[in-house]
Amino acid sequence: MQIDKTNWNILQCLQKNARLSNAEIGRQVGISSPAVAERIRKMEDANILIGYKAEVSHYHSGHQLKAIITLRAFMGRLKPFLEKVSDFSEVLNCYRITGNENIFMEVVLFDQFHLEEFIDKLITYGETKTHIVLSTVIENAPIRTRREDRKAKS
Repeated sequence: MQIDKTNWNILQCLQKNARLSNAEIGRQVGISSPAVAERIRKMEDANILIGYKAEVSHYHSGHQLKAIITLRAFMGRLKPFLEKVSDFSEVLNCYRITGNENIFMEVVLFDQFHLEEFIDKLITYGETKTHIVLSTVIENAPIRTRREDRKAKS
């Protein structure tokens, strides 16, 4: 499916606020509400739009620490880790990566004691490096068209 300018505009609206009504999106992009609904359905069918979610504040939900943890798996321990990682409630995102480490995780924890307990679980799988997040600079930035990127650089 081709993503034309109108579809990109719809995607921009949804990335900023997925709770906008089709009528409001239509007003912002200059098409009717039924046309918005049809375009959204087609983008969902094409797996361009893959879901809608609520964003929850880790801090206000009681998780005082956010960290980035990399893991360099021991020989033969990567596959067992990949099978277990989804059971760890601390993990928000987990990526298998290239380079010296195998795994990159974004985690939230209640406090430094929780962090210590979590690292104790991880070290059975490999060597870890932990980076405490001090503040957020960019988070969940919307995907933009290349044209928008070029304009931003000008």
